[in-house]
Amino acid sequence: MTNSTSPALIHTQYGFDSTAAEVIEGIDLSGRRAIVTGGSSGIGMETARALASAGAEVTLAVRDTSAGRRAAASITAATGKAAHVSRLDLASQPSVAAFAAGWTGPLDLLINNAGVILPVLQRTPERWEMTFATNHLGHFALALGLHDALAAAGGARIVSVSSAGHHRSPVIFDDINFIRRPYDPGLAYGQSKTANVLFAVEAARRWGSDGITANAVQPGPVAATGLNRHLEPDALAALQAAAPYAETLNGSQGRYKTTAQGAATTVLVATSPQLDGIGGRYFEDCNQAPVRDPGTPNNTIYGVAAYAIDPGNANRLWDISLQLLRSHDNHAIAQHGAPADTS
Repeated sequence: MTNSTSPALIHTQYGFDSTAAEVIEGIDLSGRRAIVTGGSSGIGMETARALASAGAEVTLAVRDTSAGRRAAASITAATGKAAHVSRLDLASQPSVAAFAAGWTGPLDLLINNAGVILPVLQRTPERWEMTFATNHLGHFALALGLHDALAAAGGARIVSVSSAGHHRSPVIFDDINFIRRPYDPGLAYGQSKTANVLFAVEAARRWGSDGITANAVQPGPVAATGLNRHLEPDALAALQAAAPYAETLNGSQGRYKTTAQGAATTVLVATSPQLDGIGGRYFEDCNQAPVRDPGTPNNTIYGVAAYAIDPGNANRLWDISLQLLRSHDNHAIAQHGAPADTS
């Protein structure tokens, strides 16, 4: 399998303005099954709509099932393909475990799309910082729980939706949960988005022999999403001013993407034949991103930080994530969470 350090970047015919419908045109997903977390709105819903339009059986994994049912009805009306809805609260490990335990049969596509930014420090019952627990640990536990379903599909793909906000912070391994440092929403979001990339790097390495690939994407500057729903206008403005923030327009010629354009990179990475057997990479604007020079000014949202695709960081995060989850006696961890041979 090609890894994230290969000098040969993946280039496609698509770019900033491409839509999910355009990148999936001509692809047949009949008989394929997909899960999209956070699929009741924004780019998650657009991703689910595109996959269903190509014939996939899509499940919207959402915390608000009422919103999920409305989204599913819209998807069915647009595509003629029924979408399913199942409750999933990524901040709740029992909810994640219940969702995974309730899944039967193979799974071809796992789209880890849901995410939050929180203006003030919140903690889960385990005392984990809520942003990291939701954006990374919830998706990590979900993937572990669905490993066998992914392996059974043969050629399954995981898409980890990150953000240019990962440039805001690496994973601070000695204080992930903001115990000793002051809470900052941009830094919390940034390290969680770095974790999303590192997860894809390590999942590709550990699970490649199971026929599972994983890649990370950043959607780009999308205006109409639910990501900022917890932020007051002043708090949002402060985050956007604190570059490199996730959705700053600097570097994109002052243009926002539509949700259909924002979903395009996710859909391409999930379905393009160009990515058969390719894992551990980071994509933006429908192409693999280069590693960003450390000297690049912070007023650009493009490229991937070297620390976000570093194999050592990826392996370390995986093992730390397992340690955090072990207190739940998670059966999926016992099966698929053993530390990898790093020799």
